[in-house]
Amino acid sequence: MKKILLIALMCLTGSVFAQEMSKQEAKEWKKKLKSMSVEDFKALVEEHEANQVKVHQLEQEVEEAQASQEELQAQVDKAKKEAAAAKQEAAAAKEEAAKGPAVEKGLVFKVQIGAFNDLDLREYFENNQNFSGEVDADGTMKYTIGTFKDYWEADKFKKYLRKMGVKGAWIVAYKDGQRVDIKEALEGNI
Repeated sequence: MKKILLIALMCLTGSVFAQEMSKQEAKEWKKKLKSMSVEDFKALVEEHEANQVKVHQLEQEVEEAQASQEELQAQVDKAKKEAAAAKQEAAAAKEEAAKGPAVEKGLVFKVQIGAFNDLDLREYFENNQNFSGEVDADGTMKYTIGTFKDYWEADKFKKYLRKMGVKGAWIVAYKDGQRVDIKEALEGNI
């Protein structure tokens, strides 16, 4: 029976002891084995088997954690790409804004609210796309509000402004960003 236990123990420990154990160590382990009861050996084998199960469970947990880490890394990479794209879009938008206000293509109507020699409101154009103006050759600033494709919508807005007290409000026409004669625009000669 002891020989069987000794053989079983050697099989369990495998080549690790065979490769690294000196003769002196082997004698000491044989003495320990002889002094071990069958119950102790059984408990040792059961503990070894339980530890192997735990090792297997821990290996599975490590694999799951690695998979989770890879998934999170993929999400981080995706978020970085999206942030980089958003940053590029913001830079492009900033560059576009630096070029100045967008020129409306085609014929549009605006409501001019005044013309002044000593009043410069250009600083407000940047943040208000519906408020704009132009400078004449003599330095007169002409301010407009709104952009309308339809003359009658512009006329309706002009009337509201006049009701609010902007008595000098009138309609002006622009073709591709250039001011044109309102009569010619309405007659379709432009």
